[in-house]
Amino acid sequence: MINILIQAVLLGGYYALIACGLAFMFQVMRVINLAHGALAVVSAYLVWLLADSAGLSPFLGVLLILPVMGIAGWLLQRLMLERAVRGGELLPVLTTFGLAIVLDNLMFQQFGANTRSLSPYIGDLSWEAFELPGNIYVGKLPVYILVAALVILGGLDLMLKRTALGRQIRATAADPVTAGLIGVDARRAAGIAAALATMTVAVSGVALGLRGTFDAYAGAPQLLFAFEATIIGGARSLWGVLIGAIVLAVAQSFGAQIHPQGFLLGGHLVFLIVLFVRLSLKGRSLNLMQILRSTGKGAAQ
Repeated sequence: MINILIQAVLLGGYYALIACGLAFMFQVMRVINLAHGALAVVSAYLVWLLADSAGLSPFLGVLLILPVMGIAGWLLQRLMLERAVRGGELLPVLTTFGLAIVLDNLMFQQFGANTRSLSPYIGDLSWEAFELPGNIYVGKLPVYILVAALVILGGLDLMLKRTALGRQIRATAADPVTAGLIGVDARRAAGIAAALATMTVAVSGVALGLRGTFDAYAGAPQLLFAFEATIIGGARSLWGVLIGAIVLAVAQSFGAQIHPQGFLLGGHLVFLIVLFVRLSLKGRSLNLMQILRSTGKGAAQ
């Protein structure tokens, strides 16, 4: 039982890592980025190319692609999302959905259907473990991924609450028009926020490649896990996303103990229960943006 819980918490760290970018972008931009998973896979492929062709360590490779993905996020905001949000709440969702389809098919055309992995490029770290009392073994890589999630979540949270840039981003999220009247460059703040969110996606993509295998269409499951973790934990704070990710992972782990196919079913069941409870408490119809807005109310305050 203890071993299951420990492994679930570590899995939750990975889910928190892939969910933080999705939750952050919604918090500060009110955009549900359905290209989130596809961008993570793009990052994994970029690091794989550096490792395979240049022999670079994936840990060095991720440092090199972070600015690239940051620029990609900034361009995504300036060229697509900034225009899409003017058309209402649904248009950005459709825009990022279309972008995800384009990215998936471009990756499939370029890399084919073969799976890739970054684990061969990190040596013994892919299987080494810490030994805990009670003959419990904990993989070093999952521990490092959990630490990375905590660092990124904590860094984003501190940036939003303690820095001038964070205050500008929160002001833009609350009311971009009023923020502009008091001297905040709303376009700049939104662009930086999108860049930061996409950089966190890059880290999660590398974590995906280090933990196992990926292919051109691996982004959809990652998006689903990120979305479920965000809904369960609530988008009110980034730390809530961490709690939601751990709850999701625990449900999946115990579901797998009950039935071979219970891993995914357990997580989906908890997600649906939380979703039903939120809808019941709010007394609203099933509206995606309303649910997220209710879970994230006050995030920009």
